[in-house]
Amino acid sequence: MAPIITFDHVGMSFGTNAVHKDISFEVTGGEALTILGPSGTGKTVIFKLIMGFLFPTSGTVNVLGIDTNTATEDQLVDLRKQVGILFQGAALFDSLDVYENIAYPLRERGETNEDVIRDVVKQRLQIVDLAGQERKFPSQLSGGQKKRIGLARALATEPKVMLFDEPTTGLDPTAVRLIDDLIIRLREELQITSLVVTHDIPSAQRISTRWMLIRNGYKIADGEPTVLAQENPEVQRFITGHVHDD
Repeated sequence: MAPIITFDHVGMSFGTNAVHKDISFEVTGGEALTILGPSGTGKTVIFKLIMGFLFPTSGTVNVLGIDTNTATEDQLVDLRKQVGILFQGAALFDSLDVYENIAYPLRERGETNEDVIRDVVKQRLQIVDLAGQERKFPSQLSGGQKKRIGLARALATEPKVMLFDEPTTGLDPTAVRLIDDLIIRLREELQITSLVVTHDIPSAQRISTRWMLIRNGYKIADGEPTVLAQENPEVQRFITGHVHDD
């Protein structure tokens, strides 16, 4: 299967700070790749490179057939329609109710048919098991519910790829399990490719088909989670808390 995301010898610097020095990897459709690494190693920067919000200092990033380095603005807009992201804090609009939060990306992209919008909102709420919550506001939701509404909003435009930035941070064990189960369902039932940044190792073990560990600007491990956890010394040190922030 041809890869849908390719990083080819990517370097990313901010002034004199080289966050990524030489990172290469591919992601094929239907994978659930969790990106591991100490804080400050540029895991979220990878997401911004995928979305075309940042561009590599060296090397190339290709997402869904689009080379972000040479893409036009119209191509980047089209790319972002196909890639959804769930932010760490869910990033809901406090002044909008659940219905309008989920409808927002549809309206932003020109959808004016209220029947279509209503059907999409209803379907996405069913996916995240929050049917009937349309008229609540974010202030009336728990942390886990906010994450699930954020996911429903990200799914509104039927993305082919989902990016999850610390999806379980700050949640209780029951909410963590719900988010994990949703990520698994997206892959198994909707064939959505997922990339996850997390420090939650038990969660990463549940949801991932693959792990990638980055540190000091390089990819230092990449493979099936159980194998890496059992056989790779670098991964073992990281998941047992013996690798500290650089």
